[in-house]
Amino acid sequence: MSPIPGSGLAKGLAVTLRTMTRKSVTAQYPEAQPELPPRSRGVIALFDENCTVCMLCARECPDWCIYIDSHKETVPAAVPGGRERSRNVLDRFAIDFALCMYCGICIEVCPFDALFWSPEFEYAETDIRDLTHERDRLREWMWTVPAPPALDPGAEEPKEITAARKTAEKLAAAQSQEQDSQDQHSQDQDGPGRSARGDGDDRRPGQEAGE
Repeated sequence: MSPIPGSGLAKGLAVTLRTMTRKSVTAQYPEAQPELPPRSRGVIALFDENCTVCMLCARECPDWCIYIDSHKETVPAAVPGGRERSRNVLDRFAIDFALCMYCGICIEVCPFDALFWSPEFEYAETDIRDLTHERDRLREWMWTVPAPPALDPGAEEPKEITAARKTAEKLAAAQSQEQDSQDQHSQDQDGPGRSARGDGDDRRPGQEAGE
């Protein structure tokens, strides 16, 4: 059966009329803020206390947009006669968000949890040079990082927690065994004295029987 002439045009006009009668759902930004997922990739925050200047993030970054400067300091020996040690001190940590492609590789490879995703995205600048965020500004983004999601109740226990729990159990067992050994040793020392004077004989040393 051949289609009725003009049926396609009628269907198109019907769709147009339905759309015209519906309420608009367009959110006018910035008056209406978008509801973003909590783990959105907005900006990268730095928790510089955890940074050990291992340079993994800078080496793995495909855009080479991470700049790190540091120096070495000598740490005195903790005990007399001990050996002095050296440690890296972070001087500069900057990310050029004009080059960053938000791949998240730096966050994934950081072994000390010093980098985090923040859902904040309102940091546009009129000067491209201002898109290079230095250490202090990256540290301020940490206050906008959401809390991690709760663990699945049916998930396996993390390896770090399992190892720490086993170590604590071994330490507690060793301390308990040492305490039992000390208590047994004390009983062995006090036992002969009690048995020698536990027969009801209340005589003082040097006193004859019947006195």
